[in-house]
Amino acid sequence: MELRDMLEKVKAGEVSVEEAEKYFAKKPFEDMGYAKLDTWREIRSGYPEVVYCSGKADQHLLHIFEMLYRENGEVLGTRASKEQYELVRERIPEIDYDESSRILKVEKPGKKRAGKIAVCTAGTADIPVAEEAAQTAEYFGNYVERIYDIGVSGIHRLLAKVDDIRLANCVVAVAGMEGALASVIGGLVENPVIAVPTSVGYGASMGGISALLTMINSCANGIAVVNIDNGYGAGYMASQINRLGMRSERGWRQK
Repeated sequence: MELRDMLEKVKAGEVSVEEAEKYFAKKPFEDMGYAKLDTWREIRSGYPEVVYCSGKADQHLLHIFEMLYRENGEVLGTRASKEQYELVRERIPEIDYDESSRILKVEKPGKKRAGKIAVCTAGTADIPVAEEAAQTAEYFGNYVERIYDIGVSGIHRLLAKVDDIRLANCVVAVAGMEGALASVIGGLVENPVIAVPTSVGYGASMGGISALLTMINSCANGIAVVNIDNGYGAGYMASQINRLGMRSERGWRQK
């Protein structure tokens, strides 16, 4: 339950002051021994804790998902395997899994999405990382427009979509190989660009290091760079930027 929800229930007489006092007296995390779940993270930062699934023991993953789902009514996991999906689905049948992005999630029904984030890729091989970014942003309540396969090897494809990209509060540019897409987009739009280097490419791309160095050394202004293949990090940062854009442009505030 969110802080505001509890206060509204007290105001409406649905929850007593004593019950609310017990709720607020809880530790801001749940100590599970092997993990300490940050159940009040959304109160502090505006977004709930997300589960990085890869490498977790089956029972740990299962109990963490169950706890966060019980606390928040929804839960997002990244870098999940199909086997982990099957495991969690036994306890949470409504769980969804996207094999491309490896996103494992349950969302609250009827969730509204606001603002606009443009998620762009240089090629179709970059889509798994882009989808991790896009679905992360959507989970956090943002409207996302996907604009895929507009790399610089056919720059007319990008130029045909520039007007749409300019309407976004934030752009996520996902590219492997030499990673030039972020620089080109950065030179065409006034909105912030989050560059995501991917490990897509031939030998000299060095698993994404070539794209990473290109993006870090971009001469275009307004570009921030996340780690190689870090779609989640880009989606999170884009969500923060989009939220700020909504506040300044339309007086929007989180409820």
